[in-house]
Amino acid sequence: MAARERFGGLWQPLPRGGANGRVLLLITAMLITLGTVAVASASEGQASANGGSTWSIMIHDLVFLGFGLFALYVMARVRLDRLVQSAPVLISVGIVLLLAVKAIGVTSNGGKRWLNLHAIYLQPSELFKLCTVLFIAWVVQRHHEEIGDWRRLAMWTVPVSAGSVLVVVEPDIGTSSIIVAIAFATLAVAGLSRRLLGRVALLGAAAFGAYMIYKPYSSKRFFSFLHPNADLLGSGYQLMQSRIGLGSGGVAGLGLGHSREKWSFLPNPHTDFIFSIIGEELGLIGTLLVIGLFVAFLFAAIRIARQCPNDVYRLIVVGITTWICLEAIVNIASVVGWWAVTGIPLPFFSYGGTALISELAAVGLLYNIAHDRSRSRDVSIHAPRVLRSRSGPPRAAPSRPVVRARESHDARRRY
Repeated sequence: MAARERFGGLWQPLPRGGANGRVLLLITAMLITLGTVAVASASEGQASANGGSTWSIMIHDLVFLGFGLFALYVMARVRLDRLVQSAPVLISVGIVLLLAVKAIGVTSNGGKRWLNLHAIYLQPSELFKLCTVLFIAWVVQRHHEEIGDWRRLAMWTVPVSAGSVLVVVEPDIGTSSIIVAIAFATLAVAGLSRRLLGRVALLGAAAFGAYMIYKPYSSKRFFSFLHPNADLLGSGYQLMQSRIGLGSGGVAGLGLGHSREKWSFLPNPHTDFIFSIIGEELGLIGTLLVIGLFVAFLFAAIRIARQCPNDVYRLIVVGITTWICLEAIVNIASVVGWWAVTGIPLPFFSYGGTALISELAAVGLLYNIAHDRSRSRDVSIHAPRVLRSRSGPPRAAPSRPVVRARESHDARRRY
């Protein structure tokens, strides 16, 4: 009976009726529908090269979509307060999975990023993004009065830093940068001082520079977008083929299923470069439709955040929105040659089981928050005040409750 009560206390009835939540689900439905069609078309050449059915990759994508919709349903029904409370456990599990990748992971295309679970190849770095969103919200909720000090901030963000390092080692600097961006944006909205944000940015830039010096080959690949014509058969090949595909699509495209680049000309047409295939087959109209849907997703999420009365849950919305929209921006910028090709997927479009499941779980969480009407106390981050005594080291100023207690004592004595 006790176990049943604990289990029942984790769930709530499926929220219904909120306009913001319905709009978000409608936009997401349009994204995954167009994404499934795009995967079916873009994967045709790869599926044939693998010796399987023309639709084999699309069928796998539909299976992942089923798991993702179940994850959306679970996140829409989970009690948000219990989920935030479990954030330390979730991020610990995420770190354990990343360590497992290092020990027994599967290597593909030069990266060791997956765990073979037989039913699915699990990519823990994708799950770690959602863990980061929840953990940073938990840190702000519990420790907002102390993380204004850089030592405390560094201490409480160790799990996120450790996870980011493990992802870099895979190597996957693109996903690691998204994880850091999620934490950075959430802390900025929570009120972390500009001085500390500047320190974090400088530390991140220094770490990036050190990695590029340590890995000259990665540095060459990263900056190849600045001069793709210098190595057309090497680091610049993907970008040039991507541009050819986008250019040949014109305004209206060659027609759905009529891409030429997907037939072994453009590597990874159904994953990292699926936007190029959309541009080739559906033209400028198709690419603007995709961009428009992501802009609509952004505004729907902003509306949910603005109307959320709970400061902690608002930070979760900020983290998820940063994750989804930044990945879309980086992916699209990469395939058109405005940014480096770092392997960042296009959310809801690029083929990848764990990524799709994680993204739909995040949407379920946004839908849940859109219907929540709970309120939280102020969790804004404030710089710690320090008092200097004449004969001793700096000491922390007394907290507000102590001051109020003294004031009430003086009032009683006066009257």
